[in-house]
Amino acid sequence: MGDELQLDNSKDLLARYYEGRRMESPAGGFLMVLGVRPDDGGGATLLLECSASSLRYELQVPKATRTERKKVRLHLDEDRDPACPRHGPTHGLTRAGRDLVCSACGISYGKV
Repeated sequence: MGDELQLDNSKDLLARYYEGRRMESPAGGFLMVLGVRPDDGGGATLLLECSASSLRYELQVPKATRTERKKVRLHLDEDRDPACPRHGPTHGLTRAGRDLVCSACGISYGKV
């Protein structure tokens, strides 16, 4: 924490992460996810490590949009188990206190 580098192509990397695809590292090799840290503002930070150089990077995950939260609320209103709007049906949301959170991206998408 503190020595991590920021990544320039964050939108492309986030899209690849949500799809479960390999993320290319700027130093060669690929990026491995070490962990996810929720932020106070509703977003999260992914901690990544390069497989070739062992350099560590941080990737900011934006907080849930109004549309994403609405989609989760609709699933709850229909008595269906909500999935992460970004990762798809393979990643269900889990309850963390009163929040519904995706364990893969660390984002809270609603309250129960």
